[in-house]
Amino acid sequence: MAIINLHNAPARAYLLGDDVNTDLHCSSKYLPGKSTEYIAGVAFEELSPGIAKIISGAGGGFLVAGHHFGINSSREQAVHVLRMMGVKGIVAKSFGRQFFRNAINNGLPVLECDTSSINDGDLLTVDFASGMVRTQDGSSIQGLSLPKEILSLIDAGGLIPFLKNNPHWNFA
Repeated sequence: MAIINLHNAPARAYLLGDDVNTDLHCSSKYLPGKSTEYIAGVAFEELSPGIAKIISGAGGGFLVAGHHFGINSSREQAVHVLRMMGVKGIVAKSFGRQFFRNAINNGLPVLECDTSSINDGDLLTVDFASGMVRTQDGSSIQGLSLPKEILSLIDAGGLIPFLKNNPHWNFA
């Protein structure tokens, strides 16, 4: 998987709603024996039929959601599926804490902000360092910025690649 670009490249917004848990997009219990690649091709079918193929066919984009994206989720596979689809990051009103941490640990940037003024298909520029989301009409939405330490993890491709590249890193 490619490392996520944190350098403000514009991408399309793909809207989802509230309470999107991983059962809605990557649960292998609904697709027994299927590969992660297969699941990435049919992700979110119950919620938005065809969206996985649209996102990957467009070269990726930002998922935009309401409250509780990834709620009740401890599946790391969820982030791998999203990255395979070409998701460049997720902007949501709030996240399930386990999903939020899994995203960071696996190199997928996430940003909490008010998403109510973002429309499906809008071209977004998301600055995860400042927390600023800009839409194609020039409006700006201030979200919660990610600390530089978290951005370093994401830019490295996640926690494991970061630690491999920084074997002497410590918490001091």
